[in-house]
Amino acid sequence: MVRYVATARHDPGDADWAARIAVHRARRPGNWQTLEDTDLVSLLGAPDDGVPLLVDDLGTWLTTELDDAGAWEQPRGTIAPRCTELVRAVAACTARLVLVTPEVGMGIVPATPAGRLFRDEIGALNTRLAAECENVLLVVAGIPLKMKGPQ
Repeated sequence: MVRYVATARHDPGDADWAARIAVHRARRPGNWQTLEDTDLVSLLGAPDDGVPLLVDDLGTWLTTELDDAGAWEQPRGTIAPRCTELVRAVAACTARLVLVTPEVGMGIVPATPAGRLFRDEIGALNTRLAAECENVLLVVAGIPLKMKGPQ
């Protein structure tokens, strides 16, 4: 069994988003327990019951944090305290944990301020989380590339 933590917030006014979430729900194995929650800090702090956690994904979590803080037009680092809480929760988590996160720093610099803000914030968060994780994989075209971990 796997505990799948979906970080997307359902928006009933967005049919495309609802359809996307439905596709994700339908393709998960039946023996996975799904939690649809954005409070990752609390979830990661729960006692380890032996069930691995798969968090999908940190880009969606970050977007929710930026939305909730009204930070899209604010200076970079506005949500740094929330990111610090998440990094600390990951470091303290005793469960087997897999984090899925986008790597957006390998393409062009976005043309919009919001795009650049997201790129910078997710890059900083990914860097901090990678420092806390034992293994880091980059998946390109479905092929995992080991970035950090035992050889």
